[in-house]
Amino acid sequence: MSAPLRAIGRLHPKTSALFVCDVQERFRSHIHAVDSLISTAQKMIGASNILSIPIYVTEQYPQRLGGTFKELDITTAEKVLPKTRFSMLLPEIQESLQTKEIRSVVLLGIESHVCVMQTALDLLENNYDVHVVADGVSSMNYPEIQVALERMKQSGAFVATSESILFQLTGDAKAPNFKAVSNLVKDFQTASKENKLLFKSSV
Repeated sequence: MSAPLRAIGRLHPKTSALFVCDVQERFRSHIHAVDSLISTAQKMIGASNILSIPIYVTEQYPQRLGGTFKELDITTAEKVLPKTRFSMLLPEIQESLQTKEIRSVVLLGIESHVCVMQTALDLLENNYDVHVVADGVSSMNYPEIQVALERMKQSGAFVATSESILFQLTGDAKAPNFKAVSNLVKDFQTASKENKLLFKSSV
């Protein structure tokens, strides 16, 4: 008997969403490897647009912490919401996820040990599969990243690289959107090789 899909963390475009957590201007000079974070976020947003995956963006107290990094095109986002609580799972987002019958959330952003982790825990508690983008989460304090990834894994989240997640979402070289996603991955190939958020024990 094959294992249930939830047990192994399969991703399908029609039942997945992308969460972009609090990647805001005020953090720019304080976050570890911010250029790597931005590059991964650009790649994941671009691929989500190709695959028609809904994108949800939050901004923590934007009056003081500013808006989302200008390098990120969030004009196609399903929702862009301000928040004061740490988790992204706001009532408006939860309602939208239910309406769209989303079962899996791909999660990136900052900070890994605060807003990202609390979002992951809320999603898991509400029976969503959570896929944390290993090369797309960061913190001001570098050691916090690995501890947070391990903590989320302990609670049942899946941790994988952006490239691994994207090719799981396409699933087949004959898929209609495979070439577009593959070309996008190639466009970010150099940045991916130099990504400073990936380290030996991150997955």
